[in-house]
Amino acid sequence: MNADPVALLNAADPGNADAVFRAVAGAVRQGFAARALPLAEAGARNHPGDARMWQVLGLAHRRLDDLGPAAAALAKAAALAPDDALIAHSVARATMEAGLPATELFERAHQLAPSDGSVLLGLAAARFADGNLDGAIAGIEAQTALHPGWIEGHNVSARLRWVRGERDGFTQSLERGLAAAPGELALWRELADTLMHAGLYEAALDAAARGRAAAGDSPVFDALEAVCAAEQGQTETADRLFARLGPIEHVTMAARYVRHLLRAGRPAEAATFADGWAGRDPGQLLVPYQSAAWRLTGDPRWQWLEGEERLIGVYDLADELPPLDALAARLRALHLSSHHPLEQSLRGGTQTDGPLFSRIEPEIRALRRAIVAAVEGHVAQLPPPVAGHPTLIARRAPIQFSGSWSVRLTDAGFHVNHVHPAGWLSSALYITLPGATGEGEQGWLKLGEPQAELGLDLPPFRKVEPKPGRLVLFPSTMWHGTIPFAAGERMTVAFDVARPQ
Repeated sequence: MNADPVALLNAADPGNADAVFRAVAGAVRQGFAARALPLAEAGARNHPGDARMWQVLGLAHRRLDDLGPAAAALAKAAALAPDDALIAHSVARATMEAGLPATELFERAHQLAPSDGSVLLGLAAARFADGNLDGAIAGIEAQTALHPGWIEGHNVSARLRWVRGERDGFTQSLERGLAAAPGELALWRELADTLMHAGLYEAALDAAARGRAAAGDSPVFDALEAVCAAEQGQTETADRLFARLGPIEHVTMAARYVRHLLRAGRPAEAATFADGWAGRDPGQLLVPYQSAAWRLTGDPRWQWLEGEERLIGVYDLADELPPLDALAARLRALHLSSHHPLEQSLRGGTQTDGPLFSRIEPEIRALRRAIVAAVEGHVAQLPPPVAGHPTLIARRAPIQFSGSWSVRLTDAGFHVNHVHPAGWLSSALYITLPGATGEGEQGWLKLGEPQAELGLDLPPFRKVEPKPGRLVLFPSTMWHGTIPFAAGERMTVAFDVARPQ
């Protein structure tokens, strides 16, 4: 059993470096960075020559999205312990997240830990941030050539090639890996999954067939074939293939099956199946589909889930934000790719890479402060906790982010309807909009309309007009998307508030 992190912090003697290190490291790891920060600062003051004190101080600041002090503290730790691979990696990552050049720091970390895949992935991200997308791809693929079974490397290679605009051959690293290791089941699954994320279901089926021939029969290929048939609307084939799988034991596959039942026009079956997963869906993957099934069948539980008006908040923050033209210029410079990311919701635009709110530019820090205050206000007005509700949970602090980014859409760009399973609350903050925003409902945010691919006759239950400086907050499990603009630039900031642990 883990010791109480707060008790360890309270008991730690700031004059004892070992006690400070143990208490702060444990508290940061368990989500108590704010409580740990004063002890970490005292440890650095009392033991300025101990690299570990600066290390845990930097990690505490990083956990709090305060990357300027984090990078500075970790740089001091690296200067005191230049051959410590973990510290070298930490300072490189904090520096990159702060929005500062970090390629050389990652190269140093790679020298110290040449086989650490997370360092190699960080090096690729740093090169991408420096505008060297070609170098990022080349570096990753040099390693996948040496280590054909490195799934994460193949994954990143495919996604980097995709944002470079490649549509044919973006999975070539995986194909080369499979040529070297044709019996590796995990590689075949990754190839098929990647192709499915791109909507290339026939190619994914071909990959499954080739995988079965090379690696032998496996339930993995059965599952892939069932999902591909379902996503292509082949109802009878999908029914047969899902039945052949037997009882579904993994929540990700359960979500795929509920999608199939909805698409097949069987919402009552979908609701019953999803209800059977109560208590076994920690990521709330089934909730958006339950909402759709309940609405389609007239089940009043959908009102319990999404009907409370206070779940959605609309806040005009222009007066609290930095000047929007300066913020837009800052954000525009961060859009480095030329195409939308693989498996993301935007179409006709680009998305920034890395955690936006970790950056240290003054406009971004001011933006983050304003958003935290708005989120705290929104959370304060939510109804009391409700047992079993995915949004109205008991613990609602501290406010931390599981992701933050900017989206830049042009011409007829838009967001397809989607959800954010990694968050508790999600958002749209409008920074720039085309000039003719009053024409009909162009660019409006739609809430409650499921993905078009499901073919459900469910309109949005709320629409929100975009305005510069307007922030919209809503549950991460709620379907949302946008109506396209006819032309012009639309730039937003979006983020997911993490579910407090």
